[in-house]
Amino acid sequence: MKTRRTLIYGVALTLLGALPALAESPSTDHLKISVDTVWTLIAAFLVFFMQAGFAMVETGFTRAKNAGNIMMKNLLDFSMGGFAYWAIGFGLMFGVSNGFTGWTNFFADFDNSTIDGQWGFTFWLFQVVFAATAATIVSGAMAERTKFSAYIAYSFLISLFVYPVFGHWAWGNLLNSDNANSGAWLAHRGFIDFAGSTVVHSVGGWAALAGAIIVGPRLGKYTKDGKVRVIPGHSMTLAALGVFI
Repeated sequence: MKTRRTLIYGVALTLLGALPALAESPSTDHLKISVDTVWTLIAAFLVFFMQAGFAMVETGFTRAKNAGNIMMKNLLDFSMGGFAYWAIGFGLMFGVSNGFTGWTNFFADFDNSTIDGQWGFTFWLFQVVFAATAATIVSGAMAERTKFSAYIAYSFLISLFVYPVFGHWAWGNLLNSDNANSGAWLAHRGFIDFAGSTVVHSVGGWAALAGAIIVGPRLGKYTKDGKVRVIPGHSMTLAALGVFI
């Protein structure tokens, strides 16, 4: 116990002694950017973990025969959507604005040998997991009644165009200072979305509603006289764990 206390005191004194040196160091700005980068990466990993939550909720509330299909959809909507967002979506969302959407930074490329390039890549990673979240929300609304190929095509399109365009209207001035006056017209009119309740979840929710209207209810959900027939999920444990995540 005494040894542990001595070690803690020693580490604390060492850190306190280093503070004046950090304050005078010319690399203080780099240190701040590095801390921001680490924190943003942690946040990105946590947002990506939501993919697991959505997959577990959807799988738990559907029948066992469709579990593999749902898991693959949640894996591939990130893979296909992430590629679309890297190639086109990120440029539409954060490129130099033409007033409606961005038109530069397609096929996003960052120089990781510089601190600014490292931050740019971190920012892209943080945004691509948000794009994946918007895409995967739709999966649950159309579970057990959507062709796999159609869902993958949708994931590609929402990450390529739909989410980035609305994201540009609200967040387009976050990365590119050239958009301070011309981009993000919603933000310039006082619209604020700190964490994506509208840009991410509302966009995904409206897309899910449109999809549910188009495909209709699951086969066997209603009897011939219009009464609702219960189709129980195969694992409430998975569903509950997904809700917690």
